[in-house]
Amino acid sequence: MISTRLIQLIENHAGELTRDVVKDLVSNTRTPHFRAVPREELDERIGGLYRNLGNWIGAPDDEAVRVAYEDWGRRRFRQDILISEIVYALLVAKHHLRRFVRDHGLVEFSGDRVAPGELLPVQLNAVQELNGMVGEFFDRALYHLVRGWEMEAARSVR
Repeated sequence: MISTRLIQLIENHAGELTRDVVKDLVSNTRTPHFRAVPREELDERIGGLYRNLGNWIGAPDDEAVRVAYEDWGRRRFRQDILISEIVYALLVAKHHLRRFVRDHGLVEFSGDRVAPGELLPVQLNAVQELNGMVGEFFDRALYHLVRGWEMEAARSVR
């Protein structure tokens, strides 16, 4: 399956994607509070997202997503990160992922085309399938991230 090859490409380049997203988060005017989050923690969270992408979308286990992203939301609340910045951070991660797929996937219209280097020949339907699966994952992750933040906010009021 070609989308599996795309996921492997993404997971193999998780470090590069992580660096780009973290750099964006700590310099973006929409996420100023992320500058206070320890770099190692950001690297681990964002890197984990990309390294585990196949698990997140290949065998959707909502319980695993719930646990991971509610924890992420609770931690960000305790670090005084605004919910709008958390939502934007996940959007940034999704944007970088989609750009990576676009830049490294070569849509192939005939079987005789060969892609050079890191370019991966993909069928248009595989890109659409992966895009849908990624979108569903990010939707679930965003919901659980916000829920974790809200639960921690409610707990701190008591």
